[in-house]
Amino acid sequence: MSDIHQRHPSPVDKLDPAFSPLAEKADKPTGIDAAVGVKPIRPVDTPSDSKIPDNYVSYTIAQQKYLPPVTLKNVHKNIQWISFFALTITPAAAIYGILTTPWNTKTAIWSVVYYFVTGLGITAGYHRLWAHRAYNASVPLQYGLALAGAGAVEGSIKWWSRGHRAHHRYTDTKLDPYSAHEGFWWSHVGWMIIKPRGKIGAADISDLTRNKVVRWQHANYITLIFLMGAIVPTLVAGLGWGDWRGGFFFAGAARLCFVHHSTFCVNSLAHWLGEQPFDNKHTPRDHFITALCTVGEGYHNFHHQFPQDFRNAVKWFQYDPTKWFIWTMHSMGLASHLKRFPENEIKKGQYTMKLQELQEQSEKLQWPKSSSDLPVISWDDFKAEAKERSLVAIHGFIHDCSSFIEDHPGGAHLIKRAIGTDATTAFFGGVYDHSNAAHNLLAMMRVGILDGGYEIEALKRRPAESAASSVTNSPVSSASASSVDVASLPDQDDFLLDQTQLNSQGPKPAAPFGQPQAMTADKWTLSVPPSEKYRIVRTVPEIRPGLLHRVHTLDKVTRADSNGEVAEFIGEKE
Repeated sequence: MSDIHQRHPSPVDKLDPAFSPLAEKADKPTGIDAAVGVKPIRPVDTPSDSKIPDNYVSYTIAQQKYLPPVTLKNVHKNIQWISFFALTITPAAAIYGILTTPWNTKTAIWSVVYYFVTGLGITAGYHRLWAHRAYNASVPLQYGLALAGAGAVEGSIKWWSRGHRAHHRYTDTKLDPYSAHEGFWWSHVGWMIIKPRGKIGAADISDLTRNKVVRWQHANYITLIFLMGAIVPTLVAGLGWGDWRGGFFFAGAARLCFVHHSTFCVNSLAHWLGEQPFDNKHTPRDHFITALCTVGEGYHNFHHQFPQDFRNAVKWFQYDPTKWFIWTMHSMGLASHLKRFPENEIKKGQYTMKLQELQEQSEKLQWPKSSSDLPVISWDDFKAEAKERSLVAIHGFIHDCSSFIEDHPGGAHLIKRAIGTDATTAFFGGVYDHSNAAHNLLAMMRVGILDGGYEIEALKRRPAESAASSVTNSPVSSASASSVDVASLPDQDDFLLDQTQLNSQGPKPAAPFGQPQAMTADKWTLSVPPSEKYRIVRTVPEIRPGLLHRVHTLDKVTRADSNGEVAEFIGEKE
């Protein structure tokens, strides 16, 4: 027995009861299908794209020969006449029937119902079941969807799915059969009426060749489109309430015209109208109007990112009757294995696009000068220059506050008294804990950087408990701290860790009072542009509980309590 006959069922075969062994013969067309020469589908096991090279897309686009452009002189040679007549005679018949046929409410309701039946044959059947394998359907449901899809007269499952898989794989390229880059009308109907200029990209449908329902529908497709597209809608209206003419023109021709353009809008409108909340690499977009026009296929940006999700609208309240239909079939036991992409991955896509949007907005804003573009100024030069200009040092940066003094919400006197001094402590909560807006405004006033560096001790010091323990064991008691000279404090290096010790310390303790949280490694505010790497611009001594120490300002001494807060102002430095 050959290897093909001994082939073991794949996981897909086990989940799909309509799959059949490769040894089974192809379904032979009969009747009108045989007369017009419909070729049967032969089951194959080897994917048609299994041997394409890694550079297939670029190579094929560059190497394949394209037909010459369509002109008035050669247009008759480039029309696909079967599609042309189907897409022109149908609307013409619908218009004629609407103008000449009496209105019948029952027929109108039946036309709408049959529109959704055949529309779901495309969206739930052709599209989500067979083209994307978003769920599994029982054999009865598959036959029902195959019949309904035939009533939409858009080609067989095999033909439709092959083109759609190529569309997803080669979106917006010359290998895409209905690329939006070729224009709105091309992606809507042009690609069916005019012969393609080149071959569409390779797309495997070997799985569909092994499906009994797909093979049966393809072998009998011509018969089925007449039966489901014209005879059934006419019979229901005629036998039901005697409106044979209305059944043919309204439920047949007019309904078919609407179903056609509903599907066509997925290829055109869904690539032109709406937003791109998940990805903007290609043209697909999300929009409620498109969803209304396409039986729920309007959230196309989501669909192109997560094509095997049985949902097109990810939110429960978004209009997607196809999703609701599939869920109902699942509840009735007729569908199974409904696929959903992980919520975490869906949110990643949304998060990425929001970040991109924020980046685009940030590029339109005016940001403060980068520290690399500012001059480095010594303390003495800063003091001297401050006699001529309203310069204030905060956070290692020198700011010119001349234009803001009179507009300061807290009063001009607070800025005036800080001129020529380091007001970091006052700015970061000593006098007032300023808002992000204040940080942003202050950053725009930068004119220089203080020489000497501004090192973040919070990144290197021991946890607060270790520091407190060291202070407790110090020969200098907190009771006598007020009389201790700053210079007699333990050496700062005694409290530093090397990188190995730092990595083993666990969470970093909170920065002490006066040390800006905005400058710690795991936090930043808009006062530092996102694109600017942190620059160390000045050393800040660590505040130790119960001991006198200098806090930011060069001319003031304060007492720090056990929590690192400034307990009282001691006085000016002599």
